Amino acid sequence: MGHGHDGGPARGAAGGLASLRRDLLVRFLRDYPFQPATAIWRAVEVEELVTSGLPPGRGLDLGCGDGLLTQILLAEVGAREMVGVDPDPAEASQARMLGIYATVHEAGGERIPERDESFDWALSNSVLEHIDDIGPVIAEIARVLRTGGQFVFTVPGPDFHQCLRGPIVPGASRADYLHHLDARLAHRRYWTRDQWESELARHGMHVVSASSYLTLAEVRRWESIARVTAGVLYGLGGRRSRPIEIQRRLGMRKAGRRMPAPVARSLAPFMAAGLKGSSQVFGCLLIRASKVANGPTPAAGRTG
Repeated sequence: MGHGHDGGPARGAAGGLASLRRDLLVRFLRDYPFQPATAIWRAVEVEELVTSGLPPGRGLDLGCGDGLLTQILLAEVGAREMVGVDPDPAEASQARMLGIYATVHEAGGERIPERDESFDWALSNSVLEHIDDIGPVIAEIARVLRTGGQFVFTVPGPDFHQCLRGPIVPGASRADYLHHLDARLAHRRYWTRDQWESELARHGMHVVSASSYLTLAEVRRWESIARVTAGVLYGLGGRRSRPIEIQRRLGMRKAGRRMPAPVARSLAPFMAAGLKGSSQVFGCLLIRASKVANGPTPAAGRTG
């Protein structure tokens, strides 16, 4: 397998791994009919997590959202004892209804109502890039992990902007395009492996591995579909409301709303067409970190 710019194994660089799993794309299209662009991103992401594997034992799902992604992931890797955490009341409520979590806490990642060293591992899927003050959240993850426990997370990487095609209007500013895109996506950072390593080390964790995924072609396919879906909604809303807020106002995020299976199966081949092949740059990182012994003393624990 080849390597990305940061030394981590690069998905698809040696060929063969860059093809999108059609069955996962169909599943995400069905479960997220209002987010066809995101379906491509998540299908690639979940396959990367499946290939990497999840640890055994009791797991924490940081920023679990409505839980549908984790439900799909667990269907691939096997059931786990899971606790979800999300600050959004509506998302946490939907996650509870799935039955895949022992508990879902409506809370921010900087204050998890669980005891010290009570988890064997933690998962954060496309969450950390949205958090303004990341330090307290990493510290809290370190607090609830047992020594040797793993923190598995996915984030957009430092080459995400490089992968984007950019504005399609001749003469339009690429800098303005990227600024507005980051505002719509609520992306706060695009750190390298070394930057994540530095932050994790401050809280007694070290990076075990880092792999790159989401090829240039996949990022651009996501970008093209997003232009005419979430991008249009965001623009019509005057760029003042997050896409999730617009979707709720339009009734798109009601629990149980799904795309008919025949429609999803017909749509998937067109969305995935031409995405096979290798890539020199990648949009995202999958990082696996471990809590070390004799790390920094954690803050006072919670009692649950």
